[in-house]
Amino acid sequence: MKLLTGTRAGEAIASVFLVEGDKATLLVKDAGDLMGLIEAMAAGSDLPQAAPDAEIVPLSEITPALPVRRPGKIVCLGLNFAEHAREGGYEVPDYPALFLRVATSLVPAEAPMVLPAASHTFDYETELVAIIGKGGRHIPEAEALNHVCGYTTFNDGSIREYQRKTHQWTAGKNFDATGALGPIVVTPDEVPPGAAGLGIRTRLNGKVLQESNTSNMIFPVARTLAIVSEIMTLEPGDLVAFGTPPGVGHAREPQLWMKAGDVVEVEIDGIGTCRNPIVAELGRAGREAAA
Repeated sequence: MKLLTGTRAGEAIASVFLVEGDKATLLVKDAGDLMGLIEAMAAGSDLPQAAPDAEIVPLSEITPALPVRRPGKIVCLGLNFAEHAREGGYEVPDYPALFLRVATSLVPAEAPMVLPAASHTFDYETELVAIIGKGGRHIPEAEALNHVCGYTTFNDGSIREYQRKTHQWTAGKNFDATGALGPIVVTPDEVPPGAAGLGIRTRLNGKVLQESNTSNMIFPVARTLAIVSEIMTLEPGDLVAFGTPPGVGHAREPQLWMKAGDVVEVEIDGIGTCRNPIVAELGRAGREAAA
C-alpha cells in the first residue's frame, strides 16, 4: 500500500489516504497522522481496507502533512555511503555514525524548508527512512525487517557551518524546519526487502546532484535496526534515516548551498518524491519589524 497523510482545502485535521496513481482514496478521516494505524499494527491488526463507498479525490487536491507528527525518536546515520564519507574527508566507518534529530526540525513535503538567519550553508541530503511499527530492544538482525511498518523519503537538510563547529553534529542537523519528510509512505510489501536496490537521487532546481542506489548503503536496514536496538528501545512511530549518497553541496567545487527561491526534490524509486521550496528565515530586524 501507498499511504499519504494530508488535508484538503478547508480541513484543519489531516486524514489518511490510500494512493493509487493520481487518485487518493480516503482511508481514515481526521486521523492526524499514521500513529493510530501504526499502533494498531503493532498490536497485531492489519491495515484497514477502504470502504466500498470511500471518497476518491485527485491526489493533487491533498496538501501533505507529516506522516508522524511527533516521533519519539529520529535516529539518523551519517557516512552510510562510502563515497559520501570520502568526499567529506572521513574514513569509511566500520560502525554506524549515529546522531539524533528533533521533531521541530521536520516539515512535510511541499512545505517550505527554512534557510536560517544564522548561516547560509544550507545543504541537501536525500535519504531513505524506515518507520518503526513494532517496537523492541535487542532485535535480532534476522527479524529486524518485521519491525518496519513503512518506508518514506527524507531530505536531511544540514547547516554545515554549525555541523562542523563541534565534534557532535547536533547543531547543524536540528535548525527548525530544515528536514523534509514524506509525502508517501509505502508498506514493506511494495519494495524489495529492506528497501534495497532502489535508485535514490536529489534534484535542485531540476538538476540532478545526487544519484545512487540504496544497495550501496554500508549498513542496510536490518543490520542498522539490530545495532540501534542494542542501545535503545525502538518504539512504534520512531524514524530511522539511513544516510545520504555522494554529491552534497559542501563537497563541490565551488560549494553549492540551497538558497531562498530554490526548489529541492529528493526521490527514491518505488517510494516517491519529497519536493520543497526554500525560504529565508526572517532575521532579527525582520522579526522585530513584523512584530
